[in-house]
Amino acid sequence: MGRRGTKIARLAAAGAAAGVLVAAIVIPAVGGAGAGFVAAAEEVNLAPADLTEPPPAEVTIVRDAKGGEIARFYEEYREVVGFDEISPVMKTAIVAIEDFRFYQHGAIDIEGTLRALATNLRSGGVSQGGSSITQQYVKQVLFNAATTDEDRHAALEASYARKLNELRYAMGIEEKYTKDEILAKYLNIAYFGASAYGVEAAAKRFFGTHAADLTLPQAATLAGAVQDPNATDPNLGRAQRDRLLKRRNVVLDRMAELGEITADQAAEAKAAKLGYKGTRLPGGCESSKYPYFCLYVRQEILSNPDFGPTAETRLARLNRGGLTITTTLDPGMQAAAEQAVARYVHPSDAPVAAQALVQPGTGAIRAMAASRRYGTKAARNEISYNVVADAAHGGGIGFQPGSTMKTFTLITALKQGMKLDDGLAAGAGYRAPSYATFKNCAGQSIGDPGHTVTNDEGSPGWKTLRSGTWNSVNTFFMELEERVGLCETVRTAKSLGVRRADGKKLQEYETFTLGINESDPVTIATAYAAIAARGEYCAPMAVTRITGRDGESTRYRPRCRQALDPAVADATAEVLSGVFTKGTMRGVGGLGRDAAGKTGTTDDYASAWFAGFTPDLAGAVSLGDPRGSQRYKLTGVTIGGRYYGSVQGASIPGPIWRDTMLSALRGVPPTAFTPVDQARFGGCAESCRPEKQDPEPTPLGTAEPETPTTGAPVTETTAPAAETPDVTLDPGDILN
Repeated sequence: MGRRGTKIARLAAAGAAAGVLVAAIVIPAVGGAGAGFVAAAEEVNLAPADLTEPPPAEVTIVRDAKGGEIARFYEEYREVVGFDEISPVMKTAIVAIEDFRFYQHGAIDIEGTLRALATNLRSGGVSQGGSSITQQYVKQVLFNAATTDEDRHAALEASYARKLNELRYAMGIEEKYTKDEILAKYLNIAYFGASAYGVEAAAKRFFGTHAADLTLPQAATLAGAVQDPNATDPNLGRAQRDRLLKRRNVVLDRMAELGEITADQAAEAKAAKLGYKGTRLPGGCESSKYPYFCLYVRQEILSNPDFGPTAETRLARLNRGGLTITTTLDPGMQAAAEQAVARYVHPSDAPVAAQALVQPGTGAIRAMAASRRYGTKAARNEISYNVVADAAHGGGIGFQPGSTMKTFTLITALKQGMKLDDGLAAGAGYRAPSYATFKNCAGQSIGDPGHTVTNDEGSPGWKTLRSGTWNSVNTFFMELEERVGLCETVRTAKSLGVRRADGKKLQEYETFTLGINESDPVTIATAYAAIAARGEYCAPMAVTRITGRDGESTRYRPRCRQALDPAVADATAEVLSGVFTKGTMRGVGGLGRDAAGKTGTTDDYASAWFAGFTPDLAGAVSLGDPRGSQRYKLTGVTIGGRYYGSVQGASIPGPIWRDTMLSALRGVPPTAFTPVDQARFGGCAESCRPEKQDPEPTPLGTAEPETPTTGAPVTETTAPAAETPDVTLDPGDILN
């Protein structure tokens, strides 16, 4: 026989030892390329080897708090199904065309392998496969487990060493699993084309059905696709579909030849059209019902070490892990937010309204809504970033929150011992007495005696903590911030989670209290939720549980800390509740339950806000033009089909918030605010209005405009206003 023939016979013997039925075959004289095989055979021990089988990449499903599906994330769209969840005709078709002796031979189909070997030796290379289904499964596992291009190339290279290695692993697989189990594993890992991995995803993608319900023509089509899924990808065009149709008919002929179906059945199936539907596979935030919340969840997982030690492991876990992610989103509250936003702002309007709802005491984000649909193709009436959140969660630079920031100066005054009826004399304009009047937290003097802050129509006179807040008097809050300290006000805001939407440091200028730092609805809603929770700040929370494909779950709990003295929070809620009855929201009205809040309008009407809370739910609404709020003001604009000469916090954001809360809290029993500690905050201390002080020129019930229209713009006290679109990134490049 010769030495090389002996080596080949030894290979046959190894196959027989593994339970392989060896068929007689004439082994040709070999030379040239055969030497490579012999060398490899001498080096590789053909004994069963244990194959490490990392689970194939599988779809991650994101669900809302009620169990409804929000989105799917995946690198390879795959849904693993059991053997019994695959139609019998699908199993028959794939065995017929790929390995018709699959249930008769062991790990190695010696007849097929030796036939392929003979052909390859004659051709001087590897031109014919001869792989069994078990070997094909092994190759798929090795390829999917590869983490580098070099490993992926090694898994597919045309070499005898690689083939022998596959045989060793295949022998181990045959010892480890039944034939049915191996077939199910192969059908779940194979790629069928059109971005469908595994038979279940392929059944859905190609035909809009399940693997269990595949018909004969459909099963033959999928069985034919695995040989060269790129060449027969029906999603690529007519030529590929024609090739797939021909390949389907080859499978049908082979099934008839083997007696698995009759000639008539084959003819009938071949007469059927291809039937490719191209069903859109679910997944990604662009196709989600709740795209902004979806973006928030995705970015939270990718950036939070709680979900993995590195960005790479977090991404792999999200896209390949087959996880079920349970979130905080409440579909009823989400619907309430969406409907209220749509009632006042249309998708075609230039300004965009955005709203976030947050649960006090947990930080759970219950809703995220905007007036425009999210989209990455810059289509009309779409926006390509998360307008509800900060840049760390797929957002842009946000909008200046205006007078909603006055709340933190109020809180600072209460922390320092001022009582509710304590007050200050507010002039028609405010100018810092000297450069040293205001100091930032670095101890630097940043006062600007050359800049005057004014009130729109002027309201000089004595203002208490209550009335100054209700009427949102700019000069009062500048005087108050001077008294309590700029740095102290900044620290209060930071303690409640306030930060810039772009991730940069807060700008610590004297007009901090007037809302010069761009922020986002999630951040502001969370800060106000802490007041509602009697000073307990809880970081924004979107994920409550992650369940792995093995069924094991990890729960995530709120991250909370006591940021304010509860009595200070109670007193703040007391003051802010008057905004609905005696202040800037008087014309809009309340909820019929305890509620508190603050309107916000920035200098020259660049943006408008409302932030408010009940003991059960907090929310913040922003309105601004994403093309650049400093360039495109909210003046002389038509929004929601209505013309506005100027838009303030109570014009649109306030009504959106009110309508949202009325709907979102329907059926939720009202909870009352904790009464103010009168001994601590009632009345006034040394700064009650002097008896000879002229009475306040403006009644408490009169809502005054919140922003100056004369004097230097607020933003000029800090940094030049951005004239570029309020976007810092396009998440479409990284999210889909």
